[in-house]
Amino acid sequence: MPLNTGARLGPYTILAPLGAGGMGEVYRAHDTRLNRDVALKVLPEIFARDPERMARFTREAQILASLNHPNIAQLYGLEESEGLRALVMEYVPGDTLHGPLPVEDAVNSPARLPTPSNTPTTAPSSTATSSPPTSRSPRKARSRSSTSAWPKPSTTTPPPPPSRPTPPP
Repeated sequence: MPLNTGARLGPYTILAPLGAGGMGEVYRAHDTRLNRDVALKVLPEIFARDPERMARFTREAQILASLNHPNIAQLYGLEESEGLRALVMEYVPGDTLHGPLPVEDAVNSPARLPTPSNTPTTAPSSTATSSPPTSRSPRKARSRSSTSAWPKPSTTTPPPPPSRPTPPP
């Protein structure tokens, strides 16, 4: 059931359709409680009655909730209203990605993968970032704590081992 501009889904007012796929339709909406625009991924009513589809939808929500990366839209929550269920996600303005990344581009782009040299251990500076280029508008990089999955290189040499006294002759 497509939602019309101006329709309400809980506290969200539909502003415009953004796209549709195998698991539902995505809309730009306005969160009237927090006064911000969001993306709503609405599961069609017929899928909401299918336990397998609901399990897949719930799994998608759990996976999105576990991710925190500047190139992945954040999941804000789940909404259920009048028989419709939706993922409430960060709205990221910009062009739509048109299909998957070609395999040769993915394989030949090692800079896109986190490595010790491009994974920040502190908040990124304005001149360097580890975020790969995307076709959507850039977002502020989220601050990262000073602890990282990658060990910091040692800048000092370890002290020499303690000397042992020599036994008398």
